[in-house]
Amino acid sequence: MSRNETSPSRAPQAGNQRPNTCCFCWCCCCSCSWNEDENRPRKKPQETKLETIPNCEACTKPTAEEMRLWAQSFDKLMKNPAGRNVFREFLRTEYSEENMLFWLACEDLKKEVNKSVTEEKARMIYEDYISILSPKEVSLDSRVREVINRKMQDPTSHTFDDAQLQIYTLMHRDSYPRFLNSTLYKSMVQSTSRSSSES
Repeated sequence: MSRNETSPSRAPQAGNQRPNTCCFCWCCCCSCSWNEDENRPRKKPQETKLETIPNCEACTKPTAEEMRLWAQSFDKLMKNPAGRNVFREFLRTEYSEENMLFWLACEDLKKEVNKSVTEEKARMIYEDYISILSPKEVSLDSRVREVINRKMQDPTSHTFDDAQLQIYTLMHRDSYPRFLNSTLYKSMVQSTSRSSSES
């Protein structure tokens, strides 16, 4: 990655803003000033073929209680749209957002009932996240890759189940503990707690 691809500047630059940002200003996927760190370089977003995955899931502002629940278990965090958005922003700072994007793409695929659409989405997921040529390739072991390669001959909505579980487990064990100790999460909890106590 070249030095030109990151910009520590606070001012938005043309072509560098995230498209389709969430309409809620609290949300950390937006370019809100409270979430900008002048010293933190940002990786240029990689293009993917999957246009169905939004830049930010539609959700309401989380309550202090909801945010406390996120610390109780990774499942509670991942079942909450606002929680997924915040965790996704954290993954972006660690340059591992592709794990969440892959997980969301698999969830979207599971809802598909049309066979031809399922096959097309499966092919796009493979190209975006499984192919060794992809800049957003997720980390999977050789056994899971072999299973996927076999299943891709006749893909279904569950072609990536093993891979999705492996990435879920990776996020749980690796990124989740760091997320709970991050400034991003702690500052959100404090800010929301202050707001609720003042009202």
